[in-house]
Amino acid sequence: MSIRSRRKEDHLELAHTFYQAEQINSFDQMHLLRPALPETKVNLNSIKTTMFGKKVNAPFFINAMTGGSAKSQIINQNLGKIAGQTKIALALGSASILVEEHDQLASFLVAREANPTGVIIANVNAKTTPQDAQKIVTELQADALQVHLNAVQEIAMPEGERDFHWLDNLKLLRQKITVPIIIKEVGFGLDRGTIHQLKNVGFEYFDLAGSGGTNFAQIENARNQSDLSYLENLGLPTVVAAMMAQQEQTNFIVSGGVRNPLDIFKGLCLGGKYVGISNVFLQAMVQNTPEFLLQMIQNWQEELAALLAIFGQTDLKNLAAIKQYYDLPLQNIIQQLN
Repeated sequence: MSIRSRRKEDHLELAHTFYQAEQINSFDQMHLLRPALPETKVNLNSIKTTMFGKKVNAPFFINAMTGGSAKSQIINQNLGKIAGQTKIALALGSASILVEEHDQLASFLVAREANPTGVIIANVNAKTTPQDAQKIVTELQADALQVHLNAVQEIAMPEGERDFHWLDNLKLLRQKITVPIIIKEVGFGLDRGTIHQLKNVGFEYFDLAGSGGTNFAQIENARNQSDLSYLENLGLPTVVAAMMAQQEQTNFIVSGGVRNPLDIFKGLCLGGKYVGISNVFLQAMVQNTPEFLLQMIQNWQEELAALLAIFGQTDLKNLAAIKQYYDLPLQNIIQQLN
């Protein structure tokens, strides 16, 4: 097994080790004002939407997880089937490994083979050349491309990059890639300055990936002989990142610490166009069965539709207008950053 594939397997094992199903995060400090007289009924059609030109049954999706090893091939095949059965999008883990190890293609391609017509999102690092990125998009028949920014993870990673001059290559990717590009963090949150800078050079989609869920500094620190645990608290809370993105008036995905349908609903109320879930879905499947995850996603679709009804909404259009209020610690952060 190559070093890259071994790292992929390490990430899967450590994501399980550090997983906390009820980890406290910024969503717990955000509250919504609910009408006692909603005058609605539960309707699954209320949560249907479109994503990169294709119809989906819900605005939440399976976010980037894995690929590039034997274990991840089985996971991606199951995730592809489940995404197809529930008609939600699936984002694959970083496929940058294919530049050096093209024989790992099957570990990603199985998702598209299992879900021929659904939304599949490819993922590469910010230094991937436009030619290599486009080849990956074409081979995976991807509907969009996530480009991840992961400076904190790279510093914590024993074999990580130390050169973060990414902007020039990002501009080239924007010019050359034939599908929409999503700029994505990996759990430390996109700040307003970065969103503003990239929006000004033509990027339209951002996946916030704030803190509160999987912590890749923690995962990489477990693989590192040095103690870099101080990096684990550098993340920007997901709710705060969403408020920053909302101020930039751009299309953004809320992700990072999403644990249940109420977190999804809050993410949509924060202005998120879509909401991404990674480790919660991964652990639901690997600790149980693919059938368990399938039922879980179907339940979440029903529960999200129920939340819309509870809050007097008949579709996704006006969720950002729902009155929000915050616990004082979170409100203090918001005020300071504004």
